[in-house]
Amino acid sequence: MAERSRKTIVPRAESALDEVKYEVANELGLLEKIKSQGWGEMTTREVGRVGGQMVRRLIHAAEESLVQENKTNKG
Repeated sequence: MAERSRKTIVPRAESALDEVKYEVANELGLLEKIKSQGWGEMTTREVGRVGGQMVRRLIHAAEESLVQENKTNKG
């Protein structure tokens, strides 16, 4: 399988994104498989589930942050 290059927009965020990725994988029951076989052996469906949950979680966090920012600016 070919290696993919990806750039994180905010380089300091990479470790936080990895933490979320592994947390989601654990919640989905995929962490042991990842530890034993690696990400390269995961199915597209499995990787998509992890990515989808990550996106949902990150959108939720961003929305919460906007709400808090809005409260701070009005108060």
